Amino acid sequence: MGGGQDGCRVYLITPPRLEPAPFAGLLASALDAGDVAAVQLRLKDVDDDTWRRAIDALRPVAQSRGVAFLLNDRADLVRETGSDGAHVGQEDMPATRARALMGRDATMGVTCKDSRDLAMQAGEDGADYVAFGAFFPSGTKEVTRFIDPEILQWWSELMELPCCAIGGITAENCAPLVQAGADFLAVVGAVWSHSDGPAAGVRALNAAIAAAHP
Repeated sequence: MGGGQDGCRVYLITPPRLEPAPFAGLLASALDAGDVAAVQLRLKDVDDDTWRRAIDALRPVAQSRGVAFLLNDRADLVRETGSDGAHVGQEDMPATRARALMGRDATMGVTCKDSRDLAMQAGEDGADYVAFGAFFPSGTKEVTRFIDPEILQWWSELMELPCCAIGGITAENCAPLVQAGADFLAVVGAVWSHSDGPAAGVRALNAAIAAAHP
């Protein structure tokens, strides 16, 4: 899941509710439409069996296309299910614990919101990328305040570790984030709620990223 030298890439997060079998087809069409660095499976308030069924249906779709398959918060399931890594938030499992559960080779992302201190700590804890946000109003989370893209510029000039921007990002508003140095744009609605379908959503984002590159 390269960032940095490859420029900015799409990082696709699943909707919080999905039916694994039909969704696998939607995911395949999205990934076949253009460059996507990673897929994060993000399920809310479901049991472990539901997680495992979703992983079994979706992981092969991503991995067969060379796309990293990450689990939101569930570092404990990474090794068992053959997933590529996990993304942990500040209210979830500590990053050091997630790393211990997954092993050194798994990809770990850490939510840092608008905190430079949390981002520095995440780097020390072994994160493979840090996520900043929210930058815009989001359809999936209640956002109380938005952060300045300048934090992306500060981070990318200072650190080698890739950074991911998250929160209400669309093809129409992503240019300042690309230009500020985001390595990944994490998106949900921009793809899954696109009026012409997920494939069109991925194409629109890749076109916008290409147009925004300085």
